[in-house]
Amino acid sequence: MVVPSSAREETYGWLGQFSQLREWLGGSRIVKSLAAHSFTIANRKFESTVGVERDDFDDDGLGIYAPMFSEMGHLAKQHPDELLFGLLASGFTEFGYDGQPFFDADHPATDADGAGPAWFLLDTSRAIKPLIWQKRAEYEFKTVNSLQDNDVFMTDVFKYGVRARVNAGFGLRQMAYARKAALTPENYAAARAAMQEFRGDSGRILGTKPTVMVVSPRLESDALDILNSPMLANGGTNK
Repeated sequence: MVVPSSAREETYGWLGQFSQLREWLGGSRIVKSLAAHSFTIANRKFESTVGVERDDFDDDGLGIYAPMFSEMGHLAKQHPDELLFGLLASGFTEFGYDGQPFFDADHPATDADGAGPAWFLLDTSRAIKPLIWQKRAEYEFKTVNSLQDNDVFMTDVFKYGVRARVNAGFGLRQMAYARKAALTPENYAAARAAMQEFRGDSGRILGTKPTVMVVSPRLESDALDILNSPMLANGGTNK
């Protein structure tokens, strides 16, 4: 869930509030508070900077250094995934909006049994996602290579760098399911069923439907076998 930021941190007090429809039988509306939790995500500043001797740059032009600049751009593009999926993997210990670990034993949408690598099912089809990507300042690439720049004049070094102010945070825990048991068709089917049966505070089905599976490289082959199978272990179609 991409959220633009205009301050040092943003507060998500409305997380955890499901305003499901009810039959209106008269009287006033029931107004639900959206400030039940005080959950903030503080922006973090990131940078990557390299210096190139002016003589080296003049002798080479751009040939040798062009791949380095391209790699800096590639790493900046990958950085959101690094933060988001790193956060997801730490969900068994890092807190969510309710002051408990995002994947806590008290949450119905978690099964931490097992000693294997964790795997995750996410519902990314809704407006509120299981993970938040907060953007205060986009990734920008800057160069300091003007011969009129005092630092270049004094050091004879050009500088190239990337800067951003961003952060990742947990969204709605009901949109994610984590397991540490073996990734088998049976456990996959059970996890899907558990997510789809998840209920809100009023006891009504939320309609959660997993759309994304996240696994470690060690489980990629198992995940592909399961997702490419036309049928589930319980006999249902694998859609």
